[in-house]
Amino acid sequence: MAKKVLVLATNYAAWAEELQAPWDALKQAGFDVALATPQGKKPLPIAMSLDSDFEDPLQHYKVNPVEVVKRAKELFEGDEWSAPLKIGDVKMADYDAIVLTGGPGTPLDIDNNPKVHTLLLDAYKANKLIGAICYAVGALAFTRDPDNNHKSIVYGKKVTAHPRAWDFDFELSYDLAYTTPDNAGTNVVTPGFLLPLQDVVEDAVGPNGQCVADEGANREKPCVVVDAPFVTGLSVESSVAFGKALVEQLSK
Repeated sequence: MAKKVLVLATNYAAWAEELQAPWDALKQAGFDVALATPQGKKPLPIAMSLDSDFEDPLQHYKVNPVEVVKRAKELFEGDEWSAPLKIGDVKMADYDAIVLTGGPGTPLDIDNNPKVHTLLLDAYKANKLIGAICYAVGALAFTRDPDNNHKSIVYGKKVTAHPRAWDFDFELSYDLAYTTPDNAGTNVVTPGFLLPLQDVVEDAVGPNGQCVADEGANREKPCVVVDAPFVTGLSVESSVAFGKALVEQLSK
């Protein structure tokens, strides 16, 4: 029987490839993959992640390959993601692994979501694989273990974090694709990303852990860290490598 993997995504600005790449890797490897979102509605991608001409304003290169955009649009416009589960309705006991996908919306409804923390703590206690990419790593930092003085579940571990050098100080508007009247997303505007993720993760892993925030990461040199039971990926450039690492660990 194929292992069952629970994939979580934000309702408020997913980064298309950070959902598409691990999803496709897990499906192609034969795993039974289920998608869940906080509202139980289709995840909404931030529009810039579906624009092959979008150039990262800090890294100064186009981050969305044409073939990635094409495949992501197929998934968002098809049936696979049209009716996800609601995070509050799922139980970790029904799955062999949990994977948190990224995007600037994850700090809005994933990272500090108590229902997500419950799933992560249950997975951690059962030594099940836990994956997170980009800003979804914040949820690992905020999930606390009552049996370890409420330290983070990544305390003493080696995990990635979106680099401080890639944060920005200009307004971020959450212009989303595929909105509908009953799944409208959000019109919030934030002063940059909601979390200084590298700082948060450095504090969460503690003095004996390690935060890997490689600002030189790119598609030719992606940044993925495996420190069981965790698999973490830096950002969009590491999406494919993150998916491969998940498959490798689940196939053992």
